[in-house]
Amino acid sequence: METPGRITQTPDSLDFTVENVEKALHQLYYDPNIDNKNLAQKWLMQAQVSPQAWQFCWALLSPDKVPEIQYFGASALHTKISRYWGDIPAEQYDSLKTQLFSQIARFASGSKMVLTRLCVALASLALNMMPEAWPGAVSEMVRMFQEEGGGVDGRARCLALLELLTVLPEEFQTSRLPQYRKGQVRGALGREWASVYPLLQQLLRQADSPGLVKARVLKCLSSWVLLDVPLNESEGLVEDSFAALADPELFDTAVEAIVNAISQPDSQRYVNTLLKLVPQVLQLQDQLREAVQNGDMETSHGICRIAVALGENHSRALLEQVEHWQGFLALVNMIMFCTGIPGHYPVNETTSSLTLTFWYTLQDDIMSFEAEKRAVYLQVYRPVYFQLVDVLLHKAQFPTDEEYASWSSDEKEQFRIYRVDISDTLMYVYETLGAELLSNLYDKLGRLLTNTEQPTSWQHTEALLYGFQSIAETIDVNYSDVIPGLIGLIPRININNVQLADTVMFTIGSLAEWLADHPVMLSSVLPLVLEALGNPDLSVSSVSTLKKICRECKYDLPPYATNIVAVSQEVLIKQIHKTSQCMWLMQALGFLLSALPVEEILRNLHSLITPYIQQLEKLADETPNPSNKLAIIHILGLLSNLFTTLDITKQEEESGEGTPPVKTTLPQLGPNPVVVVLQQVFALIQTVLSKWLNDSQVVEAVCAIFEKSVKTLLHDFAPMVSQLSEMLGQMYSTIPQASALDLTRQMVHIFASEPDHFPPIKALFELVTSVTLSIFQQGPRDHPDIVDSFMQLQAQALKRKPDLFLSENLDVKAVFHCGVLSLKFPEGPTVKSTCLFFTELLPHCGDIPRVGQVVQEDGKLLLQAVLEAIGGQSSRSLMDQFADVLFSLNKHCFTLLSVWLKEVLQPPGFPSSRVSAEQKETFSQQILRERVNKRRVKEIVKEFTLLCRGLHGTEYAAEY
Repeated sequence: METPGRITQTPDSLDFTVENVEKALHQLYYDPNIDNKNLAQKWLMQAQVSPQAWQFCWALLSPDKVPEIQYFGASALHTKISRYWGDIPAEQYDSLKTQLFSQIARFASGSKMVLTRLCVALASLALNMMPEAWPGAVSEMVRMFQEEGGGVDGRARCLALLELLTVLPEEFQTSRLPQYRKGQVRGALGREWASVYPLLQQLLRQADSPGLVKARVLKCLSSWVLLDVPLNESEGLVEDSFAALADPELFDTAVEAIVNAISQPDSQRYVNTLLKLVPQVLQLQDQLREAVQNGDMETSHGICRIAVALGENHSRALLEQVEHWQGFLALVNMIMFCTGIPGHYPVNETTSSLTLTFWYTLQDDIMSFEAEKRAVYLQVYRPVYFQLVDVLLHKAQFPTDEEYASWSSDEKEQFRIYRVDISDTLMYVYETLGAELLSNLYDKLGRLLTNTEQPTSWQHTEALLYGFQSIAETIDVNYSDVIPGLIGLIPRININNVQLADTVMFTIGSLAEWLADHPVMLSSVLPLVLEALGNPDLSVSSVSTLKKICRECKYDLPPYATNIVAVSQEVLIKQIHKTSQCMWLMQALGFLLSALPVEEILRNLHSLITPYIQQLEKLADETPNPSNKLAIIHILGLLSNLFTTLDITKQEEESGEGTPPVKTTLPQLGPNPVVVVLQQVFALIQTVLSKWLNDSQVVEAVCAIFEKSVKTLLHDFAPMVSQLSEMLGQMYSTIPQASALDLTRQMVHIFASEPDHFPPIKALFELVTSVTLSIFQQGPRDHPDIVDSFMQLQAQALKRKPDLFLSENLDVKAVFHCGVLSLKFPEGPTVKSTCLFFTELLPHCGDIPRVGQVVQEDGKLLLQAVLEAIGGQSSRSLMDQFADVLFSLNKHCFTLLSVWLKEVLQPPGFPSSRVSAEQKETFSQQILRERVNKRRVKEIVKEFTLLCRGLHGTEYAAEY
């Protein structure tokens, strides 16, 4: 070695001796140089799996070594036993077992971390030998450690045995045993529970057992119940665990043991045991109340976990025990107490959130009974759910302003999420309580707002409105007779707080559909929304509410349009809102203007857009810099968002079910208003582009304006096609960007089939194809986004207008070869788009001569690329797409494919060294057989790719 005490050579050139292992460990723990640490780590991992590990691991456990070195020795032992079991001769099993027992006995009063690793190693040995080679393994462990001797005191021996018994089930859960062995070993362990149970019970009940021993017993119980030990066979220990809850030292481990035992899926079969547990849980109520009074959050949390575990996992079984209905109702009320536990979440309590799922489960179980039985249960439980609503709305209340101001941003965010969970629960509870729930909330709100004697807190009002909004947001409340009253109450609310104002806004927004059916009520809420628009603190709620109203009620808004546009313009000029809210506001205005007569739309557009156009003209003259770039993107974004929703065609619902809505253009003279504006600003946009062509974000923002307009206007965009095609061609020829290809694809989709527009679209398509082909010649790896968009464009062209591929100016062969190259890209989206291109191209082998010719000449290259990907070159998540290409080849080029498959799969080791010639032949035959069933081809490809990757029959395959 170059330097004493340092590992500097490559792992395979160095002896795995005790001395070298110790040096490497020293280097790993104490060398300040991170590279040296990494080298040591790598070397030690090699050492651990080397054949020499059997020699050095025992030497490293010697008493004169430090714990870190002993720990590595024990870990190496575990690695060899758990991962290389097949290398151990059967005649050495017993000596290995004896050595491990004696080491564990020696370390029983030594280092805890080494003891645990040795226990895990012996556990792994036991699991590999059970049940044939080591029958009664657990009872032997218990017997060995109960015998006196070895100079180890009884308590240390007892703790070592408990450690061993605890890690045994844990090691089973993470072991790499094959599936059939797992079943055998689980059964053997289940039978061994009879040896463990009496020992644990004795230690837990013994008055002189030290606290540490009892805590380990509870931990051991937790570990075993996860093996699905039948609940009736652990009943006595679970009862003893309840008794242990009185001891603060044992409380946490006892809670864990009880919750694990109750939560086992199998435990619902043991109804008698569950019924015995109900009174034991109910007896914890005094301890729970005392904990709440003393602010002992840990104890109240633990008891709540137990109550919820019993209720949530077994509500169905306990509901069905009709003669015990009072006991279960008492448990439900105990959980209600936990839901309404005093204090604000998450600052004074963290318990109430645990209970929410229980209320879903209970409701589902009640609703799943047949009608007559359900009616009986609802008589008992409807009042409980009304009480739950009160409790939840109380918990959803904000704290006082002073208290809220003292919360950290993380606490505020947790509280926000908690309120969303409450909102979801209220929405779910609506299924049980129905319209009566809305009436109930309305009555409470009415009493609160009309009570002049008692001052009301804004928190109370806000929570009731929040309850309303939670339901109205997702449930159709059009039939409800309380909504007019609610809308009448809203203006009476004294809005003196941001949170309350936000909720008022969101509540109005949730009623937008109702307002569309009752437009007369708009006049009472619109002024509130427009006033809120001017408050930056209400930005999100006011803008999203205005957008909802403009979308749902646009045909009733013309009388208010002038006012809405004026207020919106004012807040936009004052820059009150952040960028995303400005964009929403423009969308709202687009909806609003759509319903006005064309001349009014043009007038409003003029006043709305002119300031921005003037600003853009000024910016276009400036030298490009980061700040004017942001301003340009902002203005282009505003125009995009306005044109996204400005649609003067009317969606008419057809009377026939399942018929898509039809767009009918309202009678208009002249071009579409959006086209008028675009034509006016076209030259300006070209000027901006000329200066910013290098910047993909600006180019993207320009393309977005046209893409959004094309999507909304469809054929009304026709007057712009020629101009835009020319501009796109110039843009893309100068500096190719993916966004230009995406816009070209949109144009091909809508206009390629129209004779009038085919020439400019064809010219554009040929130009961008030729430019992209030259990118491929220079090396396309740096432009996966362009390749992705290009492949999508080619696929769209084949789908909408295959005639584009008849052109003499289109190099079909080159496009095909680019596709084969693109299949080898590491980026998933690019590969998906390329597979789509081939599945659109191959069906045209017969009707487009040049496609047929290139496939005949070079289709074998395509097959080769597909098989390379399936063989392991591409991500497994893309196999379905490659299967589609194979299916398409089989369907449209069957004769060629049968020849190519033979030729391509001929070389040994292709597409993977892990598949034999027979397996390849089977795969070929299976593929060639399936010309109709695409799903079956996907299954065949999945199977073959697992074989190629060496994953067939592994746990990875199971997840696949």
